Amino acid sequence: MSKTSQENTSAETNGVSVIFTQAHTSGLQQVPQLVPVSPGGGGKASPPSKQGKKNSAIDRASDEYRQRRERNNIAVKKSRLKSKQKAQDTLQRVNQLKEENERLEAKIKLLTKELSVLKDLFLEHAHNFTDNVPPLGTESPVTNSDGSGQ
Repeated sequence: MSKTSQENTSAETNGVSVIFTQAHTSGLQQVPQLVPVSPGGGGKASPPSKQGKKNSAIDRASDEYRQRRERNNIAVKKSRLKSKQKAQDTLQRVNQLKEENERLEAKIKLLTKELSVLKDLFLEHAHNFTDNVPPLGTESPVTNSDGSGQ
């Protein structure tokens, strides 16, 4: 096993340093680390895929750009209309439920009054019934139609 000589070199590209190291005898290899050039750190490096999209979207005079904007504008309008419709539907449902709730509360009041009246009638009837029934030990003998008592 031989010792590897590690010679560091760097190159600056678009404000980012790329570190190259020499491993074994295979030559210079690029390390997948990006180091900001400024000593204070700097911001995050953008992924290469995002940079490519920015460059192609800058040409605002192209037909492709105008078509994309038109499609986006249509999609935004559709989304906003859908959102408004959903809000209107929700408001309508809320109003329906409020009306139903009021009807049900009125029905509860009516049924509660009816229950109170029926309870009063029942208690009055039960009280009258107990007044007409003699106590258990003082019942009069039952007489048959012939008057014999049995």
